[in-house]
Amino acid sequence: MNKVILNPKRDYSVAHHHPWVFSGAIRSVEGAPGIGDLVSVEDCRGQRLGWGCYSPVSQIRVRMLAFGDCAAPDAAYVSGLISASVGRRANFWVEGRTNGFRLVHGESDGLPGVVVDYYDGWCVVQLSSAGAERWKDVIVQALMTAVPGCRGVYNRSDVDGRAREGLPVEGTTGLLAGEEPPEFIEIHEDAIRYLVDVRKGHKTGFYLDQREARAVVGSFANGADVLNCFCYTGGFGLAARAAGALSVTQLDISEPALALARRNAELDHLCGTACDYVAADVFKQLRLYRDQGRKFDMIVLDPPKFADTKGQLMRATRGYKDINLLAMKLLNPNGILATFSCSGAMSTELFDTVCREAAFDAKRDFQILTRTRQAVDHPVSLAFPEGLYLKGLVLRAVS
Repeated sequence: MNKVILNPKRDYSVAHHHPWVFSGAIRSVEGAPGIGDLVSVEDCRGQRLGWGCYSPVSQIRVRMLAFGDCAAPDAAYVSGLISASVGRRANFWVEGRTNGFRLVHGESDGLPGVVVDYYDGWCVVQLSSAGAERWKDVIVQALMTAVPGCRGVYNRSDVDGRAREGLPVEGTTGLLAGEEPPEFIEIHEDAIRYLVDVRKGHKTGFYLDQREARAVVGSFANGADVLNCFCYTGGFGLAARAAGALSVTQLDISEPALALARRNAELDHLCGTACDYVAADVFKQLRLYRDQGRKFDMIVLDPPKFADTKGQLMRATRGYKDINLLAMKLLNPNGILATFSCSGAMSTELFDTVCREAAFDAKRDFQILTRTRQAVDHPVSLAFPEGLYLKGLVLRAVS
């Protein structure tokens, strides 16, 4: 049996059900576990703390699958975790307000490195850890069985995090089971419809985690001229327009993303001449608007992740400050800034500080109207605070 023995005083987090074991916490490894192999995790006295999957090259050397002095997890155990996670989202099918939502949210659902998003009958998976890859076939079969009316499972494991686990990134997309998805899958959030490209789109195709934030932004958008930065396929802009925004400028560097944003607007009969589409680098375009004296009643900043690790945090902090400073200068009096960070390495407190310093440099005062976080189908385990990666602030300019 493969074992990982922890150093004295380094077992507290695992004993309290934190799912990561870092390399520095390990005193010794018994046996010869390979990538993704199950290991028994024990304290320095030989007491079993649980079972996890081993990654010999990752800084996170073990990702826990089960806690306590229990039997080793098997295929039935992993299938049960999938079924339980899907069951916790049963209300989405019952309520019918959306047909696009997350079914499995990694560590917070007890499945480290496993993300599964549901789009109108298709499950799209991202497997970013050694253990997730090891159990891939079990996970796929469990989804086909547990998800009501599942039409197919599609792989989108083309994520950089796999390289840190010693896993290949190439060749990690394609159909795993069932039917091929169409070129675009149509989903809806209440009355707003979106086309999702699960093959080439960001993440698994759409930013499901911002569902509730889109509704919040819409609640402040009536009568506003809105600038939606890093708009991707137009989500925040369409939510604002549906709520009564006078105009929406969709800004993104990607021409294909903007083309799909146009199609989404046409699908919903929302924009017409009230929407403008600008393909440009957001930082440069905001400086251009500043120099032109352009102003907006609402600006949405939903940039991509600026920091994957704590080592990248300093550079990311500068980027977040710059983008917020530029936006703050473009707001009309009483204008609304909805600003977000999806960088897990950036804490809520640090993001507040960044925005506060940007406001100081912009020589403007702001009120916090509300905060947002990832949607409820992206839960955060109490034992795994790192699961809270998405932070949002809705601010009003009062001077």
